[in-house]
Amino acid sequence: MTNDNELNLDDLVSIITPAYNSEKFIRHTIDSVLAQTYSNWEMIVVDDCSTDRTVEIVTEFMEKDNRIKLVQLKENKGPALTRNTAIKYARGRYLAFLDSDDQWLPEKLQRQLVFMKKNDIAFSYTNYEFIDEDGTPTNKFTQIPDVVDYKDLLKQNIIGCLTVMLDINKTGKIEMADIRSRQDYTTWLSLTKRGFKAYGIKETLAKYRLVENSLSSNKVKMAKQNWKVYREVERLSVIKSLWYFLHYIYYKVRKYLSRKKTK
Repeated sequence: MTNDNELNLDDLVSIITPAYNSEKFIRHTIDSVLAQTYSNWEMIVVDDCSTDRTVEIVTEFMEKDNRIKLVQLKENKGPALTRNTAIKYARGRYLAFLDSDDQWLPEKLQRQLVFMKKNDIAFSYTNYEFIDEDGTPTNKFTQIPDVVDYKDLLKQNIIGCLTVMLDINKTGKIEMADIRSRQDYTTWLSLTKRGFKAYGIKETLAKYRLVENSLSSNKVKMAKQNWKVYREVERLSVIKSLWYFLHYIYYKVRKYLSRKKTK
């Protein structure tokens, strides 16, 4: 166990984990953090008024390792404000994001931190694999480019939130937009719009859990949310919105057909 006074704040990675009724998965999530080869981290779990055993489970881990912190909200706020609460409590120079149903591979933090320091960059992300709800590998993996900018991201959000690391000495403190979904996407758009390119590490360093009935599994709702981002958040014209929305549909259809072929 690492004591708080042993942490080097300049190299500290603050892990942002929103949680809501996560008793089924959160043990696996925290175990994947405890298994990291890089040990200078703090994990800030913000519970969004769970009605299951989420708080009890996180408390068990806290008693064994004081790098794990728990903040309990008094009313349900949704993922954006839950993440923002964790960010407010974060003490590290680096922010990393891990939802309460996802996992990291053991070398994720170490590889990413070395990459960012070596290349003096503010914003990085990695490949990840998909696992079923029960944790079974699907043998499906993302394929990311070396770098993306604002216009690239408008065409498709290639960045998995569970893989992102930010150097807030370079970006400044961030705050996610108070919207019920796609708040991570709008954050990446905001950063790239400010000129921070996102650099990809072409290694699979995380596992994204495919949960039935989640928003990300509902393609129609996701498409509507993307359109909302174009028009209401980015305030693009109808013509520009249509242009990028057509790219979004194209990439989604291409991804669907490619996955179908591999079945």
